[in-house]
Amino acid sequence: MSKRIAVLVSGNGSNLERLIELSRAGFIDGEISLVISSNEKAFALERAKRHSIPSRILHFNSRSCDAYSDVILQTIVDCEIDLIVLAGFLKILSGKIIERFRNRIINLHPSLIPSFCGKGMYGERLHRAVIESGVRITGATVHFVDGGTDTGPIILQEAVPVLCDDTVESLSGRVALVEHRLLPKAVSLFCKDRLTVRGKRVLITGGSYENSVVERL
Repeated sequence: MSKRIAVLVSGNGSNLERLIELSRAGFIDGEISLVISSNEKAFALERAKRHSIPSRILHFNSRSCDAYSDVILQTIVDCEIDLIVLAGFLKILSGKIIERFRNRIINLHPSLIPSFCGKGMYGERLHRAVIESGVRITGATVHFVDGGTDTGPIILQEAVPVLCDDTVESLSGRVALVEHRLLPKAVSLFCKDRLTVRGKRVLITGGSYENSVVERL
């Protein structure tokens, strides 16, 4: 049975666009059924509108993380969602939603966890920290969400070189290309029930994901 997917966003929504494209092309056995944004000006909302996907704007409004997460949880439950995908969502989920959707919340992070992750590590700040550190590789990580910040079981990772003349813009653009491949792969594997979590490890069952159609995109 096709999975119902909610995508949580705060900004441009390029990864949302990629997920919509691949789900409607049949590469992901799931439907983007709901888009939730913490930011009413997020361009991701326009993307959802163009594709006639229902959307909700849920403002933080100085709520505690638990209280805000409870509002999201109720919206998710009301829409009968199977999988939550955080694609550039800048609020931390906590409380009941973590347990209710354990191993059913996927986050995309623009570095190779456990490097350059945790509180405050997002957007330009993250990529600037990578460049200033002098490391030669960075990348992207897709992982399940647990009670910490970027600490959940890792599903997929892919490395990206850091070049000597990189700027924040050039590096973030290169990482974004990897994100657009990695996130749909993870969502596709989840929708095919091929992800099994054992402790901190995620096993990919039923064959190699490298041979899937999504991998070749």
